[in-house]
Amino acid sequence: QVQLVESGGGQVQAGDSITLSCVASERIYGAMAWFRQAPGKGREFVAGTDWRESTRDYGHFVAGRFRISRDNDGNTLTLEMRHLNSDDTAVYYCAASVFSEVLYSASEYKAWGQGTQVTVSA
Repeated sequence: QVQLVESGGGQVQAGDSITLSCVASERIYGAMAWFRQAPGKGREFVAGTDWRESTRDYGHFVAGRFRISRDNDGNTLTLEMRHLNSDDTAVYYCAASVFSEVLYSASEYKAWGQGTQVTVSA
């Protein structure tokens, strides 16, 4: 079972930027994605990319503020987040799929990291 480890979370002010990273224990040939979960809410798709980075998809709320990327070795995923607001406060999870295309349901992803907390203060 592949292991995913996220890093880069923290507490920031509204309008600030933050970058999250996810390192996999082995090369991922399927799609990878970021999800988030705020207190009392379900896990929500944030951004995803297929393994060739030919497709990058984002949740509707991203509105051009975030950028997902993965490096050529296929085991590091990055999420650059700008213009953060308090609605972005959540635990952010990295996920990997066995499918090549980006899927938007958390149930389609079989490998998950432990999550990293992002807190945005107004």
